[in-house]
Amino acid sequence: MNEPLDVMRKRLHMRSIRRGIKEMDLILMGFSKAHLADLNADELALYDKLLSENDHDLYQWVSGQSVEPETYRSLMDMIREGAIGVTKPSAI
Repeated sequence: MNEPLDVMRKRLHMRSIRRGIKEMDLILMGFSKAHLADLNADELALYDKLLSENDHDLYQWVSGQSVEPETYRSLMDMIREGAIGVTKPSAI
């Protein structure tokens, strides 16, 4: 399937904001708004794959409670940057 990138971005945004747990809704909505427009086709495909992971696993990866698979490391680093204040208090 050759999905146009604009359609893929819209679909991924909807998957980002309608998760199983509210914390991941907030975290991934922020990431989606901040970064989806700038991701290339390969990065979007990886993000699509990441969104298929269990929300509880994703939250543990974002919050540092467990380590994500190496495949997702750079993407998770970007997501963690925007998760300050949701997963832990922001720096004063």
